[in-house]
This record gives sequence, structure tokens and C-alpha cells, in this order.
Amino acid sequence: MKNSFERKRFIQRFVLLSLIFLIVTGVCISFLFGGEIRKICMVLIVMAVFLLILFLAGYREVDRVYKEIEKISEEMLQVVEGTDDLLEEEYKQGTLGILYTNFYKMVTFLKESKERELAEKIFLRDIMSDISHQLKTPITSMMIMADLLEEAEPEKQTEFIHNIQVSLNKMEWLVGALLKMAKLDAHAIDFIKNDIYTSELLEAVKPSVAILLDIHNLTIELKQDCIIHCDKRWTTEALTNIVKNAIEYSPDGSVIEIDSGENPMYSWISVKDSGMGMDKTEYAALFKRFENSTNENGFGIGMPLALSILKGQGGDIDVDFEGRGEGTTFILKFFK
Repeated sequence: MKNSFERKRFIQRFVLLSLIFLIVTGVCISFLFGGEIRKICMVLIVMAVFLLILFLAGYREVDRVYKEIEKISEEMLQVVEGTDDLLEEEYKQGTLGILYTNFYKMVTFLKESKERELAEKIFLRDIMSDISHQLKTPITSMMIMADLLEEAEPEKQTEFIHNIQVSLNKMEWLVGALLKMAKLDAHAIDFIKNDIYTSELLEAVKPSVAILLDIHNLTIELKQDCIIHCDKRWTTEALTNIVKNAIEYSPDGSVIEIDSGENPMYSWISVKDSGMGMDKTEYAALFKRFENSTNENGFGIGMPLALSILKGQGGDIDVDFEGRGEGTTFILKFFK
């Protein structure tokens, strides 16, 4: 392409010099001769000057376009080689502005797609690494207990079988939770929202936490009922995980307070425990997958799942830090 432009520029220079030579020659002949020859020369000079003006105007335009193409070509080459980024505004007003703008949009789209693909690969790699790490311990434990099962005493056999069942239940819970999170991340869930009372959601939560409440002698109190516009099934699951977290950190014999209400921006449900409270650094880890692995079946995924469910419905979860020894309040927000 560059050689072709160089050839054209050479021809243009040649034509330019030829016209100038023709004008100079005509002027010289007009001074040397008179009569008809002089008239003919004058006509030729006028024509040559006119052609020269047209040529110069066209030459400047072609030369400008060539320079734009050359600059755009250099930019494209640098982008392809990864040594530079496109400048969106530089050629927007030029003759080739449309071409450059469309090329910029194409490259930007491809770049963003590549970045998304890379982010997804990193996310999947980290998730698979975390899953393998989380499953390794219960699988190893079950293998050891299975090896000892045949030679163990009857009482120990019963204990080993119970522990294996517990580990299997935990693994089943983890796989189910991860599948749900994958669907939420892929926006593959159609939330069906209806007006539901907080008391209805709480009644749906209780069967999943009844044993834990009984073991720790805990009670749940609903202070104020309110209508929440949400998906009942998924919100029940999110609220269950929040309540389980409150049970984990509440001292035996205490009360878990549930409250709800609304304001012009959102309706809300709060869950307050009577634990030791937390600071902002602990809060940041609480909603990271596999970070807070001391509760939620030992995997640290229940709270992140709850947050994903709320965000999937256009909501959010806030935390009210009341200080050490004052407990923690989680606020589920459902924006209107």
C-alpha cells in the first residue's frame, strides 16, 4: 500500500513539474515571437495556469488524505502489536473519521471481550481451586473412616457411619450452593416477585434452623411485620443463611431480633444477633466466597450466596457495626 502511494506521489510531482515547465516555456516563446504564435502561447499559458491551480488543490487534498491514512495505519499496527492504545478523538473530524471511529469501536469491543474472557477464566480457575480445596478435607476424612470401618468396634462403626453421612451432607450442600451461585452469576434465574409479609418469610425459614435454635436454646422475635416485594423462594434462602450466621455468633440462650420496614427508596428486613460484633475488616471477608469458613457448613459460602440473591433482585445487604460486644445487624434491602 505504501509503495502504491509513493508511486502516485511521484506521478503527481512529475505532472506538477511538467505544467510549470510548460508555463515557463510558453512565457519565453511569447517574448521571442509575435503575432499568432504569441496569441497561441498566451492561451496555452492560461490553460496551464488553470490546470496548475486545479492540480495543486487536488494534490493538497490527496496529500492530506495520504497522511491521515499513513497515521491511521501506524496506529492500527501499534494496536495489533500491543504497543499502543487507540486515541478515540484524534481523527474523529478528519476525512477518514468514520473509518477510524468504526475501527476504534471494533478494537474496543474486541479488547473488552478479551478482558471479560480473561476475567471469567481467572474466576473459574479460582473457584475450581477453592472447590477442590474445600472438598479435599471431607473426602480424605471419609476415606480414612471407610478404611477403619471394617476393623472398628460396633460403637465406633456407628460413629464412623454418622460422620461419613455428615460429610456427605456437607458436600451435597456445597455443590448445591455453588450451582445456585453459578446460575446467579450467569443471570440465568428469573426472579418472580410478589408482595410477601416478613412473617411469611420467617415461617419459611424456621424449619431449616429449628434444630440449631433448639441446640443453642435460642429464640427468634419479629418486632414489626412489613410487606416485602421479592421472590419468596430465593429470599427465604438468603434470609435463612443470614439467620444461620446470627445463630453461629449468638451466645446460648439469647434472642435473635428480626425487624422490617420501608422508606421511600426501599423496604428492608434486619437480623440482629447478640454476638461479639465485628469490625469492617471482618465484614469484607464475610461476603467473600470461602473466606469465612468457620460457619455455614464449614465452607464460608452461605453469606456470599445471600448477597448474590439480593443483588440478583436489585437489592443489597448492609451491616450496622454497633461495636465490640454489641452484636451485629444485617440489613437486607429491597429497592423499589
